[in-house]
Amino acid sequence: MKVGNKHYRSIWLEDEGHKVAVIDQTLLPFRFEIRQLTSSDEAVAAIRDMVVRGAPLIGATASCGLMLATLQDPSDTYLKQAAEQLLVARPTAVNLRWALDRMLPELLTANESDRFATARHLAQSICDEDVHINSTLGDHGLGVFQDILKTRPDSQVLNVLTHCNAGWLATVDWGTALAPIFKGHDQGMNIHVWVDETRPRNQGASLTAWELQAHGIPHTVIADNAGGHLMQHQQVDVCIVGSDRTTRSGDVCNKIGTYLKALAAHDNGVPFYAALPSSTIDWTIRDGLVEIPIESRPGTEVTHITGVDRDDQLTRVRLTPEGSPAANPAFDVTPRHYVSGIITERGVSSASEKALLELYPEHADS
Repeated sequence: MKVGNKHYRSIWLEDEGHKVAVIDQTLLPFRFEIRQLTSSDEAVAAIRDMVVRGAPLIGATASCGLMLATLQDPSDTYLKQAAEQLLVARPTAVNLRWALDRMLPELLTANESDRFATARHLAQSICDEDVHINSTLGDHGLGVFQDILKTRPDSQVLNVLTHCNAGWLATVDWGTALAPIFKGHDQGMNIHVWVDETRPRNQGASLTAWELQAHGIPHTVIADNAGGHLMQHQQVDVCIVGSDRTTRSGDVCNKIGTYLKALAAHDNGVPFYAALPSSTIDWTIRDGLVEIPIESRPGTEVTHITGVDRDDQLTRVRLTPEGSPAANPAFDVTPRHYVSGIITERGVSSASEKALLELYPEHADS
């Protein structure tokens, strides 16, 4: 994707892998700044504090964090400790564990003198593969959009509703739920996006809207509670979201509020899709409500909000009465029977174990 006519990924290696550059998403849409990570501890903080966020990008950042750990101390003990610290930084997104499980065994079998080079190769491969996977995923999602338009021959525009941010900022590039939107727009499809604000961190209002605006895609930011009303009045043709963890049976865990959109979509006959790379599928679990750990984040994300004042200065203000407690579950689980389909890099399947295994037969015995 481009920012000011310059192509960016959301994460990249600098100084031959001795530094990692990321876009600081806590400052968007007000400021575009690059932050350098030089240690595994800084990678942990970037993941925990949501300088980087989005399941695929969290996985890529974890891989880069483990690479940086090999520069600090390539010993078995230290790398295992660094991997554990990265793993607990955000407990819900399974891509984080996937990246570490892919890297750590190979690092531990390499000679200590070769571990940085091995880690650099693996981290770069994970980042490059993410770009290709999400581009292919976008092609399959675009096919879904085209099929929906065929059922509406008189429709002049495809109205898409999305929740949270699942664009290129949530991945290394292209995005998941936004990838087919970018591709459709680039091919001349008339697309309009309803952008949920996505409280409490407002990733929709701040990040998705910023991405769509930069790409020239028509969009409208709405309050989270407006989606059901729009569906009742036939102003939404399809809902598409990303996922932080999807079970082998098709339950989809995504940003808090996704479940409510799925309920509204189901009640109004609106297709509801989740778009995700295979690294987001947790093949070890079947029951999302019981088995997926839901991250609980600080209540201050609910009670306070950041914006710019009339002098264009970043300002944080309190929204609630002083002393009022706040709960902040970061994700919810949408049961499979509310999901019309799961879009992956290998194609589109129904939200069921049988259908997912038809796309990924190598996990039949997982």
